[in-house]
Amino acid sequence: MSNRPAGHAARSTVRPNPETGRRGPNRTFLRTADGVPVDSVYNPAAVVYEATPDTSRPPSLDLVFVIAHGFTGDVDRPHVRRVAGVLARYGAVVTFSFRGHGASGGRSTVGDKEVLDLAAAVEWARGFGHARVVTVGFSMGGSVVLRHAALYPGTVDAVVSVSAPARWYYRGTAPMRRLHWLVTRPEGRLVGRYGLRTRIHHREWNPVPLSPVQAVPRIAPTPLLIVHGDRDGYFPLDHPRMLAEAAGDHAELWLEPGMGHAEHAADEALLARIGDWGEGHARSDAAGVP
Repeated sequence: MSNRPAGHAARSTVRPNPETGRRGPNRTFLRTADGVPVDSVYNPAAVVYEATPDTSRPPSLDLVFVIAHGFTGDVDRPHVRRVAGVLARYGAVVTFSFRGHGASGGRSTVGDKEVLDLAAAVEWARGFGHARVVTVGFSMGGSVVLRHAALYPGTVDAVVSVSAPARWYYRGTAPMRRLHWLVTRPEGRLVGRYGLRTRIHHREWNPVPLSPVQAVPRIAPTPLLIVHGDRDGYFPLDHPRMLAEAAGDHAELWLEPGMGHAEHAADEALLARIGDWGEGHARSDAAGVP
């Protein structure tokens, strides 16, 4: 157990621009509250701004997106970098690998202790001076951003959950039955470690963490966006509808025609809409910041 605070950078590579003094990309290992090193990357907002049909204004310098990837993802996966690249048109971006994924330490608890990883990344993002933080999570990461906002009230300014489950232990689709085999069986965890670069903890949850549907009522008044594809092969549409109903009037629900599951299915146009929503809905007390 480390006695360093959550979000402490154990190792850092900071490259400031010698001409402007602006920070460049920064890669470091953060230390979570329970001592796990989490591989994390900070990218400033896109420096060279070109207006596109999806981005009609330059990025907000006071805004940072913190991206929580799905199960078996990591900070270097192409689909995670693609998400980061689009959101960088709207603000700075922090990406990180959850515990047990990629170069991060520890073992995956499939959405439980991962809330500590996100808490460290959010604290680190604030440390760059951004007044507004928007968390954007996909699948497992979508459940984590919901629980984080509920358990750490006031630490983020808007939340976007994409392709998230509403309840735990769901086995109603073939992909979810395969995932449960991967997580619960010794041979499945070997496949995870050597085939998917994901080290999965062998212990069952004890206690069972707050479920996403239990978390969303606690997020208000923080703005919440729930995004789900109508062709999601993992979680059918009763999941986002259950989340939206539990959230009440403070949540917005987008049901995306033709979309599948999580980062792989989120095209550039959808990611741009998410970036625009985050920029427009994140609260800020920093009046006059561009």
